Amino acid sequence: MLYEGVLLFGVVMAAGMVYAAFTHQTHALKGLHGLQAFLFLVLGVYFVSFWTRTGQTLAMRTWRIQIVTHSGRPLTKVRATARYLLSWLWFLPALAIIDGLAVRGSGPAVAALCAGVLVYAGLSILHPSRQYWHDVICGTRLINSPSSTA
Repeated sequence: MLYEGVLLFGVVMAAGMVYAAFTHQTHALKGLHGLQAFLFLVLGVYFVSFWTRTGQTLAMRTWRIQIVTHSGRPLTKVRATARYLLSWLWFLPALAIIDGLAVRGSGPAVAALCAGVLVYAGLSILHPSRQYWHDVICGTRLINSPSSTA
């Protein structure tokens, strides 16, 4: 997840520059919700396109992890979109708490997000196959992908 975040930093920066250029955004807080919605869509396109084409994002390819359905088939666009939307369960509870409690400052916000991610990851222990809940709901699973080197 950390490696994926590093790669996504470049995607988000490039998308943010495109958004700023097309909307003539001159201040970071001007048009913030529009930017957030645009980045949400860009990230969705990134994940859905990789998951439906090869079953792997760039980071997943590096770690030789692939996403497939329970029957081992590639993901459809509908299933990949559902997985993208439900994968936000990693962050949404913590973000709701941060917003609901009006948490101010980056330190407490980062701590709440880290705690939320750890709790969500820990919930996989409750599933017999140790799967994340968004994969259970979507009927997907992560598998070890064969090495592409000969």
